[in-house]
Amino acid sequence: MSASPKPPLLEVSNLLKHFPVRSGILIERTVDHVKAVDDVSFEIAEGETLGLVGESGSGKSTTGYCVLQLLKPTSGSIRFQGEELTTLGREELRRMRREMQIVFQDPYASLDPRMTVGDIVAEPLVVHSIGSRRDRTLRVRELLDVVGFDPGFTNRYPHEFSGGQRQRIGIARALALSPKLVVCDEPVSALDVSIQAQILNLLKDLQQDFGLTYLFIAHDLAVVRSMSDRIAVMNKGKLIEIGPAEELYAAPREDYTKALLSAVPIPDPRAMKERKAARRKLRHALAEG
Repeated sequence: MSASPKPPLLEVSNLLKHFPVRSGILIERTVDHVKAVDDVSFEIAEGETLGLVGESGSGKSTTGYCVLQLLKPTSGSIRFQGEELTTLGREELRRMRREMQIVFQDPYASLDPRMTVGDIVAEPLVVHSIGSRRDRTLRVRELLDVVGFDPGFTNRYPHEFSGGQRQRIGIARALALSPKLVVCDEPVSALDVSIQAQILNLLKDLQQDFGLTYLFIAHDLAVVRSMSDRIAVMNKGKLIEIGPAEELYAAPREDYTKALLSAVPIPDPRAMKERKAARRKLRHALAEG
């Protein structure tokens, strides 16, 4: 008798997030809604990386924030380890957030400039009342070492470090509570190309060492392909295509996915010129359709 398959770690069903458009000076009223996320559904298995890709404004980051309940969905279901997140109370959600963390896009804005590196990484432990002061100090040094950051710099401030070093601090903070799911919201888009490769390799190593599950959000299909087991493509709030990374990269079904792929640089000037011409035609066709 074969064992039943494990349920997915994260299940998102029919997710909607609409933002009201308000008008009026003395009396403000809602005149329309922006459908940032429109009926999105996907699953992520434990230990898997799902890449969520799309252009700016496609709704991918909003989807990630809704998963973490940093934004309350308009409707839909988000189940984490079988538990419905959208109906949890404040204390229950606070407990569940120990299992879910985020690495933000901007390593400059995401770290409090008034806090030392040690305080930044220890903050989740303090918020959740984990360990003594000495335990937290040891944990911070351990985490910084794990992400390749010198633990001797715990008393320095974020402005003293480069973008790549700051992102390592942010990753260490995300790992402080030993989460199962990490939402990576364009974690390398603000970094130089050489530093991007270092951070991506670090994230891969951490996933293998700690059994992490990633929702990896990005606009660059080349980056997403290198990180992901499966890729989901979003456009104008909708999920238009999802499948295994290599399969989607080799034979995309949707024209929008083809347009995204055509923007990925290749080391052949002639082929790149032909690809740009094809992309212009494709975008024109998409705009007319």
